[in-house]
Parts: sequence; structure tokens; C-alpha cells
Amino acid sequence: MITAAVIASVLLLPLLGLLFFRLFENQLVRQTEAELIAQAAMLSAVYAREIEAAPPGAFPVGPARPAHDPAVAIDERYAPILPSLDLASTPILPARPPAAPARTPPSAAALQTGRELTAVTAAAQRTTLAGFRLLDANGAVIGGREDVGASFAHLDEVRAAMAGRFRAVMRVRDEVDEPPPLYSISRGAKIRLFVAMPVFVDDQVRGVVYVSRTPDNILRALYRERGKLIASVLLMLVAASAIGFVFVRTIARPVRELAARAEAITAGRAEAIGPLERHGTRELASLTQSFMSMARRLQDRSDYLSGFANHVSHELKSPLTAIKGAAELIRDSESTMTAEQRERFLSNLLADTERIGALLDRLRDLARADNPTLGGKAPLAEVAQALRERFPAIELTLAGEGAIAMSAENAQIVFGHLVDNSIRHGARRVAIAAEQAGERLRVRVSDNGAGVSPGNRERIFDPFFTTRRAEGGTGMGLGIVRALLRAHGGDIALEYSREGAVFVLTLPAAQELYANS
Repeated sequence: MITAAVIASVLLLPLLGLLFFRLFENQLVRQTEAELIAQAAMLSAVYAREIEAAPPGAFPVGPARPAHDPAVAIDERYAPILPSLDLASTPILPARPPAAPARTPPSAAALQTGRELTAVTAAAQRTTLAGFRLLDANGAVIGGREDVGASFAHLDEVRAAMAGRFRAVMRVRDEVDEPPPLYSISRGAKIRLFVAMPVFVDDQVRGVVYVSRTPDNILRALYRERGKLIASVLLMLVAASAIGFVFVRTIARPVRELAARAEAITAGRAEAIGPLERHGTRELASLTQSFMSMARRLQDRSDYLSGFANHVSHELKSPLTAIKGAAELIRDSESTMTAEQRERFLSNLLADTERIGALLDRLRDLARADNPTLGGKAPLAEVAQALRERFPAIELTLAGEGAIAMSAENAQIVFGHLVDNSIRHGARRVAIAAEQAGERLRVRVSDNGAGVSPGNRERIFDPFFTTRRAEGGTGMGLGIVRALLRAHGGDIALEYSREGAVFVLTLPAAQELYANS
């Protein structure tokens, strides 16, 4: 849906340009008005020369030139008339009414001048498509194909020109009942422009040039540009297709594949955890990597919990079986059992009970190690001193200084398990050496005990693995240490050594600012 919406938006952008066609149509109106002004000005200059050459009294004299000429004067030589019609603000007048009888008929000399100029306007009309009327100062028509001898003095634009003011208006065409065909040359619009320009001789109004034309049709204008319009549409379709292809390839497909992988992982298919065939954008690649890392961790956690549950059930099953067997023997053979036999079975019951208690204590410690209280500061010197007091039978040395970003209680659990493990394997000396590298602290714990055999090195951190099960070992001490260190952003590893066992701990060092607070 998003892809379709994006492509549709791209396709609709040019269609929104239709809202601005009004501006284009208004520009056509302005262009037509400018052409009519130019034609009227040229014809007005010729008309003025003919009036000057006519006999006195041939043309009536109108009012003087207005004091404030509407033309924009640039200098003494130029006074241009700029187009001002606007489809949005200029009112559109009704269709032009027919000519009325003239109150004062034009003179014969004026009519002759009009006939001569009509030959000029008729030739120009074949090219410009504009309609021309030459009026005298009283508004009577002296030149034009029609309405000669009649008057247009009753029209607003003509009255303004008779008063010495230029006037341009828009009127509704009188043939709008049936729409013109698309191939119409000059009748493609529903309005017609009329321009009335006064003719001045000696700063007196002596006549009016009345010009009209229908502005260009917007459809015809677009038809003339059909090549460019088709090219734009094709370019738009190509751009939309390219955007859709890139969007689908870089976003939609990776998202669908990621969703399919999520469903497969939910269904328990571990092989679905892995990189996608196409990552798409950098953000999607980062999201996919984070999702797969989370899924892998959850899978590992699930496998760990499954294995852990199996180990716990196995470890608890053995002492529970022994307790059940001893209890049944005591119940069934109590009358024939000697005191020594009864004492031995009861001792076994107590031993197995203590073993279960120790196992449950270690399970509780492991649970706390998986979710410890983070933060704090534990100087290694204080940790070493507490270990000496806790294990007085062992010689413990400390080389180096530093403080780990861990509470003193958690630090005692970590190093206490290591020292206890060393004592149980015959060690008499434990050496702790610390070395700080940036924000990390590397602590090496070594002893002179029996060490770890090569066959057990890979299993030393597995839960419940122990070589001292007969002595009550649970095999969870190193697992607790590793869980607690990883919860604090550290880790533990077994280092090869010829004598004893060597463990290397890496964990964050306490910051000085926090240490001094």
C-alpha cells in the first residue's frame, strides 16, 4: 500500500498542475491583450496622420487629453500601455451588444478615410485574426467590414476611449451555446477581448481604434506542444516506474523477507537465522542484523535453558533415587535391619539431602549471577584482603592495582569461587595479577594445584560438569563466575599452563570519577 501510494503521488503531481492551468490561461489572455495593444497603437498612429491630412471639419473634435494619462511613462519618448486584464479579478462583461444608430452621422470625408484604412485592416486581419473598427470622436463607425455608420458610443470601453482613456475589457462571446471544435483557429475560448484606444491629434481626442480578438485556446496551445507534453508524460512514467522498482527492491522485498524469516524463527526453524538475500537500504541492513543477533541470542538462550533443565533434572534425579531407595529399604526391612545398616542408610539419606541442598544453593547463586545488581566499585586490594581472611589456609598474593566496576559482594563471589576451586584441587598458593588497558582490566588468577587435564579443558565451563562429584562437587562454580562476569560486561577464559590452573578475567575497570564519588 505504501509503494502504491508513493507511485500514485508521483503520478498525481503533474495532474495537480492542472490547478495552475488557470495561470496559463491568464497568460494567454495577457498575451492577446498585448498583441491588441500593439495593433491598436500602430493603427492609431496611421489614423492620426489621416485625420491631420483631412479637410478641416471632416472629423469631430473630442475632449482634451486627460491630465493623468494611464500609460506608464518611461521618459519623454516612451509611454507604454501594459496588459492588465486578469481572469481572477477583472470582471467579464456580457456579450457585446449590437451597434446603435449614430446620433451624429460621420461626414463623407471621414467615411472615405475609413474605407481606405479598412483595406489595410482587412489585410492585417488575415494574419492577426483581430477584428477592427475605426470610430470618430462621437463613437460612430467609419471603418470596418460591418456596422459602418452605426455607433458604439453606448459601450463602456468606447465611452472611456472617447474621454481620452485607454480601456481593455473581457466580454462573453456571443456564440458559446455550442462549443467550438478543437481545430477552430480563433474561436477556442468563451471570452473575447476588446481594446479601445483613443486617437489624439494636438492633444485632442479625434477618434477611437476599437480592436477585438478571442484569446488562444488552452487545449490548442497544449496541442501545439504535444511533443513536449508526450515526452513529459513518458518521462514521468519512467520516473515513477524507476521509483517503484527501487522502492520495492530496497524496502518492500527485504521487509517481506524479514517478516517471513520472523515467522520461520517463531516456528522453530533455526536455519532461518542468518543474513537476508537482499538487505536493501543501510538502515534495513542494520535492523536485520540487530534482529538476527537478537534471534540468535534467544535461540542460544532457549538451547541453554533446555540443556540446563535436563542437567538439573539429571542432577536431582540421582540423589532423589538414592533417597527413595534407602527409604524403601528402611520401611521394608526395618525389623531385620541391624543398627549399623540403619545408621548407614540414614547417613546416605542425609548426604543426599545435603547434596540436593548444595545443588539448590548453587542454582540460586546462578540465578542471581544471571541477573545481578550492576554497578559499584571493588578495589582489588580490598578483595584480596577479604579472600585472605576467608581462606586463611592458602597463600594469596596480589600484583598490580586497580578497581573493577562491580560491587564488593559480587567481586567476592567471583574470586571466592576461583580460590575455593583451587583449594579443592590441592592448591596452596594463589596469585592474582592485574593489568589495566584503557577502560578494561585484565586479571590473571593462577594456582599451584592439580590443574585441568587436556580432555576437560573444553568442558570446564559447562554447567554441572565436575570431576569431584563423589566429594560433593556440583560443577556450577565456574558457570556462576562466567555468568556474573558477562552480566557486568566481562568474561573469563582458561589459559594453558604447565603447572596448576590459570584463569584470565577481563572486565570493565571502575572509572575514577565514580571511584572518588
